[in-house]
Amino acid sequence: MEPGVLQASDWGFILANWDTLVLGVVVTVLLTATSLTLGFGLGFPSGAIEVYGDGWLANAVSTAGIVLRGTPIVVLIVLFYFTLPLPRIGTVPVIDIQLNAFIAATLALGLRSAAYQGQVFRGSIQSIGEGQLEAARSVGMTKLQAIRHVVFPQAVRRSLPGFQNEFTIVLKDTSVAFAIGLAELLTRAERLYLQPGRDTAVIEVIITISVIYFVLTFTTNRALDYVHSRYAIPGGTQ
Repeated sequence: MEPGVLQASDWGFILANWDTLVLGVVVTVLLTATSLTLGFGLGFPSGAIEVYGDGWLANAVSTAGIVLRGTPIVVLIVLFYFTLPLPRIGTVPVIDIQLNAFIAATLALGLRSAAYQGQVFRGSIQSIGEGQLEAARSVGMTKLQAIRHVVFPQAVRRSLPGFQNEFTIVLKDTSVAFAIGLAELLTRAERLYLQPGRDTAVIEVIITISVIYFVLTFTTNRALDYVHSRYAIPGGTQ
């Protein structure tokens, strides 16, 4: 076959191996979900500490965020995979993924996401007037209760546009787990076109996974657009 010429048989090869790509999508979605959940669980407290904290704790959180944001994600993934004392767990039935590689990738992506989400939440918290916190304190709430019941709900709503951007970044960065052999979408795609005797279908595989990444990103962003418009704070942008 001449370079750059697509053949119907190559697309047939993609269809014949659709289950491999579907499993890659499952792992990619799971990795994105776990990483964003970890990032959210650590990111909001980090943002709150940077706004309301003082002393060594706020400085430590700020410094950790700077280090994580300044370190390439591939370095974090490889570092966590090869240096952390993770048990060498085998594969999961059906999806066929190494749990230790999945955990390492989740920690790397999740902590890096927490560093970025922390800044998103910090900006959202700072956009809420101090008067609301003072009003909550005046009716008997503690500072923690005021943050939880008054600041937190508004900050989460206002952070949705920034969270959309972070979702897109994390979804695409899951492909970096290729470096430690995690069987996500990109890794499984490579295994397809590197099969013995298969020197074609490379372009088709790349086009296919590009479309898959686009569909995942587009549909999720449209869903988050709906959530943002549905739960936006009236007058919140004024």
